[in-house]
Amino acid sequence: MARFRTWVGIAVAGALGLTLAACSSTGGKRAEDARAGAAAQGRAAVNTPRWTFAMITHAGDGDTFWDIVRNGAEQAAVKDNIRFLYSHDDEAQQQAQLVDAAVDKKVDGIIVTLAKPDAMKASLARARAAGIPVVTVNSGSAESKEFGALTHIGQDESIAGEAVGEELNTRGRTKALCVLHEQGNVGHEQRCDGVAGTFDGTLVRLHVNGTSMPDVQSAIEARLQSDPAVDAVVTLGAPYADTAVQAREGAGSDAEVDTFDLNAKVAAGLRDGSLGFAVDQQPHLQGYEAVDLLWLYRYNADVLGGGRPVLTGPQIVTGKDAAALEAYTKRGTR
Repeated sequence: MARFRTWVGIAVAGALGLTLAACSSTGGKRAEDARAGAAAQGRAAVNTPRWTFAMITHAGDGDTFWDIVRNGAEQAAVKDNIRFLYSHDDEAQQQAQLVDAAVDKKVDGIIVTLAKPDAMKASLARARAAGIPVVTVNSGSAESKEFGALTHIGQDESIAGEAVGEELNTRGRTKALCVLHEQGNVGHEQRCDGVAGTFDGTLVRLHVNGTSMPDVQSAIEARLQSDPAVDAVVTLGAPYADTAVQAREGAGSDAEVDTFDLNAKVAAGLRDGSLGFAVDQQPHLQGYEAVDLLWLYRYNADVLGGGRPVLTGPQIVTGKDAAALEAYTKRGTR
């Protein structure tokens, strides 16, 4: 694979691991079929008790990013002889209720995202009082330790944003649009803050209704039409990159579209040049390691990170990397 520019990373997979089995997920029935097939063919590699782990995320319906996280978690669960429960809700209070339900079920471990940490604090306190170990993943690295989690697995959103700002400088961009698609998500704010911290040009924030792609497209298109000086659009999630490309075309703009996160469409966009670069945080690794670390804690009281997050990114990927990455995105592991 062509060289990645790796800004920060802590390599944990090799120390923990067995070779990952490939599976495919693109959402919906195909994703469920892939999961069923993987579970049927997989065999536990350990003879430890069949513990139950629950993963509760802030994913919205149809967000393929979380298919990738879930794939990783389910692969590790098969290997580790874990009964794996997955649930999600993009409304913070409902997500907290799902955590409460997992506590009431007396699960053996909880994996949770903290996109809106204040809403999750009481629920994680209940888990801690019940003696249930918790690993936070993807979002909430700043609050993870305070809330009593064993560790946090993901990328530092501020560092990721800083990497984007530096890359925009390298590409000679002077005015960038940072598109925030989820109100109240602290990780998204940190990403834009990070970009602003290193970008030599002007950064403009655009809040959009991320639950409606037509609304996202029209909002970006209107901004590009009204401000032709914008020469870069940065989306904060892979599903929004293609929408931004369509908005650029509708506006008749020459702005480069760049994005956080990776999926099959983003890899194809990098290859054909419709996208400039992407920031990969390796979501498959986040799900896989979250399950593995909980298993290691239950089995051997192991904890990784030394009190600091276990980082899975960021990695800046470009068209040079697209060919190799496409094969991984199509199977649902990148």
